[in-house]
Amino acid sequence: MAVTIKDVARAARVSVASVSRALNGHHSMTAATRKRILAAAKKLRYTPHSAARTLITRRTQTIGALLPDLHGEFFSELIRGIDLAARARGLHLLVSSSHGDAREAATALRAMLGRVDGLLLMSPHVDAGFLRQMRAELPMVLMNSPVKRARCAILNIDNYGGAFAMVQHLVASGRRRIALIGGPDGNFDAVERLRGYNAAMARFAPAIPTQVLPGDFTEEGGYRATGDLVANKLRPQAVFAANDMMAVGCLHALREAGVRVPEDIAVTGFDDVPFARLISPALTTVRVRIADFGAHALERLATMIEDTTDAAREKHAQLLGAELVVRQSCGAKELLVSSAVA
Repeated sequence: MAVTIKDVARAARVSVASVSRALNGHHSMTAATRKRILAAAKKLRYTPHSAARTLITRRTQTIGALLPDLHGEFFSELIRGIDLAARARGLHLLVSSSHGDAREAATALRAMLGRVDGLLLMSPHVDAGFLRQMRAELPMVLMNSPVKRARCAILNIDNYGGAFAMVQHLVASGRRRIALIGGPDGNFDAVERLRGYNAAMARFAPAIPTQVLPGDFTEEGGYRATGDLVANKLRPQAVFAANDMMAVGCLHALREAGVRVPEDIAVTGFDDVPFARLISPALTTVRVRIADFGAHALERLATMIEDTTDAAREKHAQLLGAELVVRQSCGAKELLVSSAVA
C-alpha cells in the first residue's frame, strides 16, 4: 500500500498538520521537529499526492512560459535554462508560443490562467495594453520587454550595450563601413540592437553613413540581405548581423559570392548560440548567457510566488549584461572575451 501523510505523522510522532507544514516549508515549528518529520518522510519514501497538495496550497507547482517562437538555438537554450531551474525547485513547466501573432499570444495566455502559479512572458505583443486586457492576477516576469510601467517584474538583456560594444570593436579594428542586418519590425531586441548600432556609429564613425538591411532573425533572412549587399559596388568592410542565425546566412551568401571572410568583409553576430564557435570561421558575436537568462527569470518568478512581501514583489526592471566574444570571423587570431561597455 502507498505511504500516506498519516503514516509519516505516526512515525514522526506529530500531527498530520505538522507534517503538512514541514513539507510545504512553513517555519511555525522547531528545527528539530522539522528535521524529524523530513527524516521520517524520507525513510518511508513518502511522496505527496500532487492533487491533494494543490487543493491545500492552491498551487499547481507549474510555471507557464509564453515565448514568441520555440524554434532555433536561442529558444532551445532559453527553455533549457528555465526548465533546469524549475526542476531544481520541484516545479513543472508549461510552454507555449505566440508564433508572432497577437491573437495567438492572448489565446495561449488565457489557456494558461488557472493552470499555472506564475508566468514568464516574452512576446512583442506583451505591452501595457495587452496586460491590462488580460487582467491576470498571477505573478509575472516579462522577458526582453519594452514595458516600463507594469504590475510585474521585467528582466531584459543589454541589447543596446552589446550592439554598441560590437560596433566600437569593429571600428577600433579598422572597419568603418559597417552594415547592420536588422531584426523583425516591432521586436524589442531588434529595436535595441539597432539603437546601439546607430549610437556607436554616430560616436566612432560619424562621417560614415549607416547601412541597415532588413532581416527577420532567420538564416534565410541573413542570406537574402547579404545577396542585396554584395550586389552593390561599394561593399561594407564589416557586416553586423543582429543575431547569429542571420550571421550564418550571411557567411553562406558571402562564400557563394567568392567574398573572403574576414579578409574582404568581417562578419559578426549577436547571442553566441552554441554553434557560433563551431562554424568556420568561428563567429565573433555578443554573448548572451541564454540558459542563465532563462534560469534567472525563473528564479525571480519563483521568489515572487513564494514570498508575497512587498520587497520580494518589487516591480522594477533588471538588465543582464552581455559580453563581446572576438573570434576569427572579424580577423582575430585567438579567442578574447571582454565585457560589453556602452
